[in-house]
Amino acid sequence: MGYTPEMMELIKRVEATRAARVERVKNGEYFTAMTLDERADVLNKFHPDYKDDGRVAVRVGPNKGDVYPEEFVACLESYPRIDPDKVDFSVLETFTTDVLVIGGGGGGTSAAIIAANEGNKVILATKLRHGDANTVMAEGGIQGADQEVDSPYYHYLDVIGGGHFTNSPELVAALTNDAPLVIKWLEDMGMMFDKNPDGRMRVRHGGGTCRKRMHSAGDMTGSEIMRVLRDEARSHTDSIELIEFAAAVEILKDSQGRVSGALMYNLETEEYFTIRAKAVVIATGGFGRLHVQGFATTNHYGATADGLVLGYRAGVPLAFMHSTQYHPTGAAYPEQNVGLLITEKVRGLGANLLNISGEQFVFEREPRDVESAAIIRECAERENGIQTPVGRLGVWLDSPMIEELEGPGTVERELPAKFVQFMRYGIDIREVPMLVYPTLHYQNGGLKINAKTETGVPGLFAAGEVTGGVHGENRLMGNSLLDVTVFGRRAGQSAAQYVSDFSGEIGEPGLAHAKEFMEEVKGLNVPEDRVAPLLLPDYTTEEVRSHQLTAHYEGTIR
Repeated sequence: MGYTPEMMELIKRVEATRAARVERVKNGEYFTAMTLDERADVLNKFHPDYKDDGRVAVRVGPNKGDVYPEEFVACLESYPRIDPDKVDFSVLETFTTDVLVIGGGGGGTSAAIIAANEGNKVILATKLRHGDANTVMAEGGIQGADQEVDSPYYHYLDVIGGGHFTNSPELVAALTNDAPLVIKWLEDMGMMFDKNPDGRMRVRHGGGTCRKRMHSAGDMTGSEIMRVLRDEARSHTDSIELIEFAAAVEILKDSQGRVSGALMYNLETEEYFTIRAKAVVIATGGFGRLHVQGFATTNHYGATADGLVLGYRAGVPLAFMHSTQYHPTGAAYPEQNVGLLITEKVRGLGANLLNISGEQFVFEREPRDVESAAIIRECAERENGIQTPVGRLGVWLDSPMIEELEGPGTVERELPAKFVQFMRYGIDIREVPMLVYPTLHYQNGGLKINAKTETGVPGLFAAGEVTGGVHGENRLMGNSLLDVTVFGRRAGQSAAQYVSDFSGEIGEPGLAHAKEFMEEVKGLNVPEDRVAPLLLPDYTTEEVRSHQLTAHYEGTIR
C-alpha cells in the first residue's frame, strides 16, 4: 500500500531539510527546548487534560466532587455485575489461598513471584491469558540509574520534574532507589538487555532525563520483561496456581473490614466463583480502552479500568485520576496501524518531529505531555499537520534521520518490531518517515497507595498502572516498566508480611460495601444497564446492535 502520491510529494520537503538537521545534531546543536512558562502555555491551551469539555464531577464514593474524564466517571457511577443480595457463597465453587493476585501483567506476576518466594501459596488470576497486558506492549525501555555518571538522586529529580512537582515523594523514592535492583533482578532471571560489544549495558536518553539510563531490548522491552517474569512464575509449580480467563468482579471483605478474597467470573463458562485469601493484590492495569475524549489507544484489549472500580467500591480513594498520558507518537497512518505506539526510543535515537513543510517545531525530547500538546497545536492552531486520505492529521517522525546519525542498519537493529509493522504495509521506515499523532497511552492516576503498596483497606494491596501518585501529572518514558516491577515486588513482599502477621482464619466473605455503594448509585438516576467492571470493551456500532436486536426478537439469535 505505502503512502499516497500526495503524501510522497510532502515527504520530499522532509528530505530537503534532512541534511541540515543531521549536521546540526552532529555539531551538538538541538532545537531549543521550551521554558517552564512555554510548557505551561502549550499545555493549558492544547493538552486534553486541561480542557473542561469531556470532564465531570464524581458523585459517589471517597472522591466525590473530584473532576475526571466522563468515560471513567461512568464506570465509577455504575451498578455491580451481580446484585450483592443475590450472591449465595454457599453454592459457589471456592478456592482458598494465602495471597490472591488479580492481574497477570508485569506488576501482578512480579508480586506473585515474590510472595511465593516468601513461602506463600499464591493464586494468580488474570482476565485474559497470562501476559495479556500493557506490559507486553511497552517498547522503548526501562529506566534504572546503574551507570557511573548516574544515581537514584538524579533519577529522582527527573521523575519529580517530569511530574510537574506533584508526585508523591515517598513513591518516587521507592521507584528510583529500587530501580538498579530491578535491572539486576531481571537480568539474573535471564532478560536479554541490549549491550555494547564490551558487555556493558547500552543506555540512552528518554524525554525529560538528564542522564542516559534507558535500558532496552530492541523495541520489544516489555515483551522481553514479560517473557522472563512469566517463565519464572510458571516455574513455581508448587506455590503459584495460574487461573486464566478469570475476571474479578468484586473485592470481598469480612465483618471486620478486612479483605477476604474476591468474587470472580469465568469468561469461558460464564459462571461465578470465589477465591478466599488472606491478602489480595490488585494489579489490573489501566483504562486505555475507554478511549478518553475519543482518542485512539496503545492499550491492550483488557484495559477497561476494572481494578479501579473494584478498589473504589471497597473504599480505596483515587489519586491523580484527572491526569491522563497521551503518548506523543502514535501511528496516524496507515489506517490499520492507527494508535499503535511508536516508541520514544525513535526520538531518543535522534529522529525529529516535522510539520507539513519539513520543519522541526519542537525539541524531540520534551516531556511527553508537552510534546503531545505541541503536536496538537501544530495540527490545530497552526494548520501545519499532514492529512491522511480519511482525514486524520499527523506530523512526520523522521526515522531515516537515525540511519544518517547512527549508521546504516540502525533502524532495523534498534527498532525491529516497528520496522516489520510498517514494512507490512509497504512503508520502509529506513527510507521514509512515519506519520504520527498523540494516542491515549497511560493512566497517570489510580488507587492511592503508600510505599509499601498498602491501600488503607487491611489486606488489600495494589501495584502498577492501577495506582496513582508515583508519576504525578506526567510519566517519563521507561518508568512504567519500572513501576510495575518495583511496586509489584513490593506488593508481593508486603502481602507476604501481612499473611505472616495474620492471626486466625480467613473471615467470612461479604459484599456489604458493594451493596452500600449500589444504594448510593441508585440515587443518581444512573441507567440500570450501566454495569462495571466492564471486563471487555464494546466496539459494537449502533447499526450492528440494531441488527442484533432485530434478529434476536425474530428468533434467529438465542
